[in-house]
Amino acid sequence: MTRRSLLLVLFLAMLAGAVALFILARPQVAAGGEEGHEPAIQLSVEPIQPERVVLEAELSGRVAAYRRVEIRPQVGGLILERHVEEGARVASGALLFRIDPAPLQADLDVAEAALARAVAAQDHARAVVSRSDALLDRNAVSREKNDTARNDLLLATASVAEARAVVERKRLDLEFSMLRSPVDGYVAAGLADIGGLATTGSEKPLAVLQELDKVYIDLRVPAADLDALLFAAEEGLGPVRIKSEQPGGISDLTGQLKYSDVIVDPATGNASIRVEVANPTLALLPGMFVRATLPRGLEAGALLVPEDAVLRKGDGTAQLVVVSDQGEARRCDVRLGDRLGTRILVTSGLTAGERVAIRGQDRVPDGSTIQVTILAAHAPVTDAVPSVPQP
Repeated sequence: MTRRSLLLVLFLAMLAGAVALFILARPQVAAGGEEGHEPAIQLSVEPIQPERVVLEAELSGRVAAYRRVEIRPQVGGLILERHVEEGARVASGALLFRIDPAPLQADLDVAEAALARAVAAQDHARAVVSRSDALLDRNAVSREKNDTARNDLLLATASVAEARAVVERKRLDLEFSMLRSPVDGYVAAGLADIGGLATTGSEKPLAVLQELDKVYIDLRVPAADLDALLFAAEEGLGPVRIKSEQPGGISDLTGQLKYSDVIVDPATGNASIRVEVANPTLALLPGMFVRATLPRGLEAGALLVPEDAVLRKGDGTAQLVVVSDQGEARRCDVRLGDRLGTRILVTSGLTAGERVAIRGQDRVPDGSTIQVTILAAHAPVTDAVPSVPQP
């Protein structure tokens, strides 16, 4: 046998083996079935029932103190004592600073001496009037002198009132030398030091107190959404949930919407709203950025589907695979709304009670209706199973 003949025999043997392997590798059909029938697609489906859900809006905001008080002196003088430290919590009425009271005490003494002089002058003028009235009854003094005596008494009485007011003012100045906290709060950084000079009208306060047991969160919201947020707050649809923008931050604080501004920023089209939050552990500090989730409406018959059930077309529109009671699956275009956790609200294109494929739906071709095998909602989906022959 020539070499050429040997190569021809080997080629024919290899071709025969490949054909045999191809025949053996063909999928088997079910008994009584027809050869070439396509295997059925497996889908896990879930019936979609209407639910009552609260729609929410998520906004970024900044924390502000519930109260912020700047301690400024009403009288000038040298700071002799400081009774607080930075970061300390103080109660309302607690002593913060004591200004040198000596000059103020001296001013009070001068005012009290002036009051005593005015009182003595008033007593003298009253006695003169009494004698003048007695002499007038006997025609021993003229009417003009009697009127002059009465006028002097009125002037003396006015001087007493003026001197008494000055004394009261100097007494208040002396009390103002003791600076006390008007609120319960925490002392911020930047305290004045002992030996410093306290001056009225200074731009820098001696101390700043912030009430932090409750705080405000200031949010910016589009004006178009403002009415919905205010209506939801009035209806009591739920609290405002607060969480930190940093990973691992606070996430379990709640608050209430207190008020909204009546002015819309013309540059951004946003309005300001303020949320009040209880802050007993000081988890929120002024200046922090947080995210607030606010209720903005109620959907009584919401249709929610798992986000994994949604298919996207090339133009970005959404589709769902709906399965009939007869096991026929088809794609349908839908419009989506808010996302609630791992589910998405369907606003149109879906009817309550329809069954939606939640796994395996990407195997259903667009534009046609096909027969599928329906599995339980949480059953695993395999590539394919033999279809049941149709009678």
